[in-house]
Amino acid sequence: MTAGGLQTRPLWQGRTLAVLGIVLCAFSLRSAVASLSPVVDLIGRDFPLSPAIIGLIGTAPPVCFALFGLLTPLFERRLGLERVAVIALSAVTLGLIARGVAVNAVTLVIATALVFAGVGMANILMPPLVKKYFADRMGLMMTVYTTVMAFSTFLPPLVAVPIAETAGWRTSLSMWAVFALAGTIPWIVMLVRDRIGASRDATAADPELATEQPEQEERILEGRDVSLEDAVAAATGPIVVAPSNGRIFARMPRIPLAWALAAVFATSSTMAYAAFAWLPTILVQYEGVSAQAAGPLLSLFAFIGLPASLVVPLLVVRFRATTPLYIVGALGGLIGALGLILWNRPELAWLWVSLFGLVGLLFPLALVLISIRAREPETAVALSGFVQSLGYTVAAVFPVLLGVLHTTTSGWQVPLWVLAIMLVLSIPAGVVVGRPRTVEAAWERRNGRRW
Repeated sequence: MTAGGLQTRPLWQGRTLAVLGIVLCAFSLRSAVASLSPVVDLIGRDFPLSPAIIGLIGTAPPVCFALFGLLTPLFERRLGLERVAVIALSAVTLGLIARGVAVNAVTLVIATALVFAGVGMANILMPPLVKKYFADRMGLMMTVYTTVMAFSTFLPPLVAVPIAETAGWRTSLSMWAVFALAGTIPWIVMLVRDRIGASRDATAADPELATEQPEQEERILEGRDVSLEDAVAAATGPIVVAPSNGRIFARMPRIPLAWALAAVFATSSTMAYAAFAWLPTILVQYEGVSAQAAGPLLSLFAFIGLPASLVVPLLVVRFRATTPLYIVGALGGLIGALGLILWNRPELAWLWVSLFGLVGLLFPLALVLISIRAREPETAVALSGFVQSLGYTVAAVFPVLLGVLHTTTSGWQVPLWVLAIMLVLSIPAGVVVGRPRTVEAAWERRNGRRW
């Protein structure tokens, strides 16, 4: 059997441990992010949490993602993918346990930083691990991976408050460490069994598999003859693994298309991390929603990203629906934000959160565009580094900024207006990235010479 030009074998055949390791790791990536904000008010009963501290916690994910996105490749070259995966999941496990036993705001922030350091490393490791063990089933395994991530994004807010009220907020926070700890076991077993050497031998024994993989990657990058599996795989981020090229990276700031992609990614990341940091608090303090209902509403916001991660790549790659999708996501988010500002009634909160959740379209949209807006693999790597470093830097600022604005204005109207204005200002960038051309072509047109 073949898929995308590659010979395939059953997903579980000879790689059950890899499947379990990737699934458990994917679950831990988002559950660690989504499990804290719904119980912030309950934590505040034991020790004070100022808006600045909550904003600092909200800004930890993008800061760690940006920092460890740079450091993880260095670790991987020295230790290997599997060893770094064990280190990353161990950091998440320890951080989640430490978060559950925090005694004040400082220890809570330190524990949260440890959690997101591990998550930042794992974010970088997952696509190469999938490629290493599932080159013949990349699309299918990436679909499993992203679906598990989406599921683990909306599940914790759904159960966090009920568990916290029954067993305490410490249990509600630390119980997710079980999944991260379980995620280390398959990789440890594979290291003990020397599966790294076995996988290399298998690749060397099958030259057809090794030679056809670059062709599949090229089709994904160029957006031609792309299957649904390949499109979904592209939505997880750049699939290619190529050495970075400093000369190519230095060209990115001179290409307007690269800046437009960075603006799209920054908008998407900002909306997501601002929501995870502050949406439950906004719903309770400004919308009049109960703490019990705020968690499920955050879960509703996250749930909208599940179908988006499956549908958006197909619509972009097959039907070039980039600009309409961006406008739907941005305007939906804008209407939702305006509804929260102007019609802040508890009975309407589900409607405004649902509309604001349409910003979930922007994240898979941004990631698939990073892949198909580059002709060459090394260009895609440079473009990804430029776009994500800028995007996460912007996203790191906003949770703290919103907390400061809330403190200085004694309300949530101004912070919500800031998010609404950002969505409006991002629409021109969404139009630019919708034009079907690569950064190489944009550079050649601007500079009058070959890339």
